[in-house]
Amino acid sequence: MLEDGDVDGAYAVQEINTKRWLDAGRTIVGRKIGLTSVSVQKQLGVDQPDYGMLFADMSVPEGEEVPVGTLIQPKVEAEVAFVVGRDLAEPDLTMSDLMSAIEYVLPAVEIVDSRISNWDIRILDTVADNASSGLYVLGTTPRKLDGLNLRSCGMVMTLKGEPMATGAGAACLGHPLNAALWLAKTMARVGRPLGAGDQIMSGALGPMVVAKPGNVFEARIEGLGSVRAQFAKGE
Repeated sequence: MLEDGDVDGAYAVQEINTKRWLDAGRTIVGRKIGLTSVSVQKQLGVDQPDYGMLFADMSVPEGEEVPVGTLIQPKVEAEVAFVVGRDLAEPDLTMSDLMSAIEYVLPAVEIVDSRISNWDIRILDTVADNASSGLYVLGTTPRKLDGLNLRSCGMVMTLKGEPMATGAGAACLGHPLNAALWLAKTMARVGRPLGAGDQIMSGALGPMVVAKPGNVFEARIEGLGSVRAQFAKGE
């Protein structure tokens, strides 16, 4: 049983599960960042984000249905995704280092999920639960980082043409690259550094939205285009 405030213990639980899943044949393809909203951090009593692993079997190609049978109480978030082009093992990595290492940028929808009833989570719950990860959908048109203004880029996520969530890059630790730099340095420090080809889900640009079978969400991020997440009607 984890005591309140034992975040290191929660990450130890996450690491146990990560090793178990790797032994079972799953493959890590990147990392996700959670708790990038200052208001959510205050709600959970923390002053930094958290992270989880992205496994290959969590990725749903755009255009394919998001399976609902393995999900418990899914919600969707619109995010900026980065793909890195080289290993990032330096714990003293700078923003300039990170920016030069980013191969391209994509719009993304993360399907977050939780085993905790009604999403009544503490920081320990979400960390131990692989940062409340579920599945994710990446857009299909990569953009180079140069020329993008990810801090002020606007985001709108719609369902049946109706806006369900709005936001901007500044909602993600002030800039999605701030979140990505925190992650890269943290992963180097804990011994699981990011490698060439790894994907980074950098955190929500706006509020989470409850997802139901049959829903089709479209997230449009200024400068990056759009991405759709189409949920299966049921199993």
